[in-house]
Amino acid sequence: MKKMEFMESEKDFFTEEAYNSLRTNIIFCGADIKTISITSCFPNEGKSSVSRNLAINFAKAGKKVLLIDADMRKSVTMGIVDTEGAVCGLSHFLSGQAELDDVIYSSRNNENLFVIFTGSFPPNPSELLSGERFKKLLHEARKCFDYVIVDTPPLGAVIDAAVVSSVCDGAIIVVRANKTSYKDVKAVKSQLEKASCKILGTVLNGAESKGNSYYYNEYYKS
Repeated sequence: MKKMEFMESEKDFFTEEAYNSLRTNIIFCGADIKTISITSCFPNEGKSSVSRNLAINFAKAGKKVLLIDADMRKSVTMGIVDTEGAVCGLSHFLSGQAELDDVIYSSRNNENLFVIFTGSFPPNPSELLSGERFKKLLHEARKCFDYVIVDTPPLGAVIDAAVVSSVCDGAIIVVRANKTSYKDVKAVKSQLEKASCKILGTVLNGAESKGNSYYYNEYYKS
């Protein structure tokens, strides 16, 4: 299995505690919640950062975690990792060019953390994500991992997140403080409900708390 290493950013105490709280709340959602999609309304609201840090937090807590980068339109994950050689990713598996073992990377700095990168950007991401191979991927991942975190494109821009969420156990919506409107969140919530996806809650990203400015996440169970 190929190795990779996240270039993890420093977190202050409040941010670390926020992720601890998020992880705990997800655990209390029930033992049947194992595959979780994470989306947002629009780009630059922090969904990829939340996906990555949540996966790391679960791994540090002793859970075996698979992070799937399903944003096959504009992935940012590849820019913050160090991998060995060329990357074979999700698009290669979904298009039948690779098997599951070929696309799972293990972490050099955390034995519980595994990642599937996007791979090459395909011209038909929605079609690939709605196919049987993606369902097979989640089915097999449930057997091997405690949690599967799926980073999806913003649902306010494309339908991919609803396609993914329809076959996940639950979804989390990332909203940016002083940027994401109530109307936009309501529209994304409606799209997820139409996909028959259980909405676990939201993460408020980039807020200020008690007069201190820092990267802050808060979990609200719906």
